[in-house]
Amino acid sequence: MTFHIVLVEPEIPANTGNIARTCAATGAHLHLVRPLGFRTDDRTLKRAGLDYWFAVHITYYDSFQEVLDRHAGATFYYTSTKAVRRYCDFSFKDGDFFVFGKETKGLPEELLRANPDTCMRIPMTDDVRSLNLSNSAAIVLYEALRQTGFPGMR
Repeated sequence: MTFHIVLVEPEIPANTGNIARTCAATGAHLHLVRPLGFRTDDRTLKRAGLDYWFAVHITYYDSFQEVLDRHAGATFYYTSTKAVRRYCDFSFKDGDFFVFGKETKGLPEELLRANPDTCMRIPMTDDVRSLNLSNSAAIVLYEALRQTGFPGMR
């Protein structure tokens, strides 16, 4: 069983490193969409992932459309603070993709408008703009794993 985390134009290396470590711990596949706000040999990126990089399955893309084209037929969920439905209101299945936007801007509005039925948010108070990207990815991924019985995990 594999879930997929897609980071569209991530900007902060520590967030991507933390997400890579979460992917290593869960068997999730990490998809990175360029341009990246850092080099992949960045020391901060490597430090955040610690010594788990050998266990991370990463694929790089030049556009989000390339992700969609390569994985036609898959279900994509789009995370946004602007979404109406909560992440826990969905029923996830093996092979689902969870898409996260860049830290400063999120996902493009046109992408969210084109996919209203699969946009989701993480509830939070009105006093904050958003959660940290790596925390958000972990919250959504672990809900999907919980729903599917934590396959292959102890």
